Amino acid sequence: MMATMFLVALVQQPTSPADTTGGRPCTIVIDSVGRQAQQVEVRVGETNVFAGGGVLAHCQGTGSTLAADSVAWFAGLKRFDMIGQKNLVHIRDTAITLDAVTAAYFLRQERLEAHKNVVAVNRNSGSVLRGPNLTYYRALKGVRDTLEMYASSRPTIDYRGSADSAEPYVIVADRVRFKGNDRMWGGGAVTIDRSDFAARGDSMQLDQVAGFGLLLGKPRVEGKGTESYTLTGTRIELGLQGRDIRLVKALGDGVATSADWRLTADTIHLHLDRKKLQQAFAWGPKDSVHARAVSSATTIRADSLALDVPDQVLTEVRAFGHAFSTLKRDSTAKRDSTPDWITGDSLTAHWVQNADSAGSGQPKSKLHRLVSRGSARVFTHQYNQRDSLPSLNYSRGAMIDIALAGGKITRVTVTGKADGVQLEPAPPAPPDSTKKKVPADTTKKKAPGR
Repeated sequence: MMATMFLVALVQQPTSPADTTGGRPCTIVIDSVGRQAQQVEVRVGETNVFAGGGVLAHCQGTGSTLAADSVAWFAGLKRFDMIGQKNLVHIRDTAITLDAVTAAYFLRQERLEAHKNVVAVNRNSGSVLRGPNLTYYRALKGVRDTLEMYASSRPTIDYRGSADSAEPYVIVADRVRFKGNDRMWGGGAVTIDRSDFAARGDSMQLDQVAGFGLLLGKPRVEGKGTESYTLTGTRIELGLQGRDIRLVKALGDGVATSADWRLTADTIHLHLDRKKLQQAFAWGPKDSVHARAVSSATTIRADSLALDVPDQVLTEVRAFGHAFSTLKRDSTAKRDSTPDWITGDSLTAHWVQNADSAGSGQPKSKLHRLVSRGSARVFTHQYNQRDSLPSLNYSRGAMIDIALAGGKITRVTVTGKADGVQLEPAPPAPPDSTKKKVPADTTKKKAPGR
């Protein structure tokens, strides 16, 4: 009892009236010592203290507690070391709970360094960090307005936007930094995973308050599930709403792929709802490479593209500015490899649900209509049962409407100042009647006699 009272007198600092959440320094008070304590006077007015056998302490005037197998108080450094042998060091602060094998509290900076088997839980958001080390800076009035944390050697973070989040994002990186309850940064081979989402990059940033996320260094985003998608680019930005990702942007060399289509452009925006892709937009700066969308049946390029993909099933593509589309030819096109194409100021392509796609590996939707508006032109091959070669048709008009069935063009409608040309295959050459037939020699020749 005398040893405990002596330790309290040594470690205790002048009383501060404010609450810990207000950002005042922690005043450590030792509550109990399990076995023994020792004091070492370094110089006059400076005494170091060592205690073991189970030590309990707290920050005066708050509910923050510290527990360890043994502790060491270095008065000159104002450093409080905690060591766990049989049990881990347990620290319960107003902002986090922390367990580790060893921890050192530097009271001048309000800095806590923890090592080995570190588990830290943010009491506000419910996020959990597990790793070999953690440096924790408490909020301190006049020094820092909010908590900060740093960790290295590839810690794993179960990142939640709020304490009641059902499923966290699992983040792994070479090093991470936290500021407050809702901002974090990661560097070095960053991975982000959840049941519906995965992301990779050399570095990342998340800001829950601003609803913003960022991936750099060969970033890649993937939507998981039966209707998956992927997105790559020079820089990928994330739009956050609560704990869900609602917008994914690829800025520079964007490439997005799905089961039904592949989209390339300088800039690509993917809009998500209910953890599934719903819309995609693609465009580029002036005089850049056009946006391009490729499906199993057609290729569409234009200055900008808009794709409707409700629950990740392609239903419509709208192309604006120098729109151009090529259509895949069927297997009967053996001699002529020139594709069918349609162009105009704008272009709209419609897809319908493919009933035969389930379990067959076929696209979930199939093209059934193409509409071009404004300086519309079209070039098609038309086949019939009479000729082995197709006829060629080139048409112009204010609007051109193409209907398809089974992957083949069934109707082309041209309206508004319509004109064009139709080239039929040349008929087969008739037999040449000018050539005389040489009658066969029916005379029999006798073999010469002896």
